Amino acid sequence: MTDAAGERRPAGELAASVLAALCTAGRPQSAAEVRAALPQKLARTTVATLLKRLQEKAIVARTPGKRGFLYFSVEDSHGLAARRMRRELELDDDRSTVLARFVEGLSPEDEAELRHLVNLTRS
Repeated sequence: MTDAAGERRPAGELAASVLAALCTAGRPQSAAEVRAALPQKLARTTVATLLKRLQEKAIVARTPGKRGFLYFSVEDSHGLAARRMRRELELDDDRSTVLARFVEGLSPEDEAELRHLVNLTRS
């Protein structure tokens, strides 16, 4: 997809904007409400298509509303970030190296927190 200046948008930028709008709202939203909350000016059909694709990926769910459907994120923003991290990990065949590089880039505080969390799950 391209923006108003004709430049190509980074992959996933629009979907991330839609998810952010849904998470921020804190309640199910119509496609029109999502569209109004987005920083980008998008066509109604673009927003509807994005919501449908997110629903097909089980990232967004919908419920009947007065006129059409109301959409909501199935996970909070933290769960969505974790999902993105897992997806990135799954894209590489050398998971060990990816994880090692990830840990190398952590601050000492984040590394200590990760060790704490890993120890909790082993208990």
